[in-house]
Amino acid sequence: MEEVLKARGWTIGGDLQIEYRITGGDTDLSQRYARELLALHPDALFATTNTSMAALHAEHSSVPTVFAMVSDPIGMHYVERFSRPGGNVTGFTPFEPSLGGKWVSLLKEVAPNVEHIGLIYNPEPGNNSAAFHEAIGNVAKRVGIISIETPVGDASDIHRLIRSFKDEPKSGLIFLPDALTSEQSNHFTALVADARLPAIYPLRLYCAAGGLMSYGVNIQKMYMGAASYVDRVLRGAKPAELPVQAPTEFELIVNQKAARRLGLALPSTLLARADEVIE
Repeated sequence: MEEVLKARGWTIGGDLQIEYRITGGDTDLSQRYARELLALHPDALFATTNTSMAALHAEHSSVPTVFAMVSDPIGMHYVERFSRPGGNVTGFTPFEPSLGGKWVSLLKEVAPNVEHIGLIYNPEPGNNSAAFHEAIGNVAKRVGIISIETPVGDASDIHRLIRSFKDEPKSGLIFLPDALTSEQSNHFTALVADARLPAIYPLRLYCAAGGLMSYGVNIQKMYMGAASYVDRVLRGAKPAELPVQAPTEFELIVNQKAARRLGLALPSTLLARADEVIE
């Protein structure tokens, strides 16, 4: 973010002051920090996760806002439509709901015996998981998935769900986009490895932490685009007139080391399609 703004002529600490709040995906903390930032009367706001955007939206802020890494902005009523957002919010959305079906297909490709899947995400308010459920369910029926289980209540149920699948034969996991699990990617990939479960993740950072496979956007490109929107808003552009940008490129990352630990032989066709193979 800062590098893009510097390149566009802003002096951080001079003509541009930036206030940060880092929540780690915590819902209560996001709500508290949203109120803190709004009390500072900023010229613009930048939300980097579903949880942060939900907290700002709940405060009915009129401050121009740019988001990144936020799923289903129309379904969450942040914008009216992609081409003309219509309000004071716009940004870059990295995950189309149809990706849910792609994650199911890829998981079955590397682990054909999987019949039960768990969807891993923080079930507390603000996570846009519902956008993916329909696509996941539709493809799951076609490829022989018998059951789909989701966490309930609060974030603590994520651990219960993963551990419950440890003793469930023919099981696998799909991690949905979520600030909490992303911030704790090392912890969750270790938990999944201990349970010896095949899993697919939405971002490369999980594979770098030891996860089996990911399919999603390049985070850096997403943030650079969002930073360019922040620059335009600070120079007077209206979010209502800046189209929401959807992803056009996705990267497939596979981790051979993780596959060997699980006793999986990754298909040669999959390896040939992969943008990166971690050995």
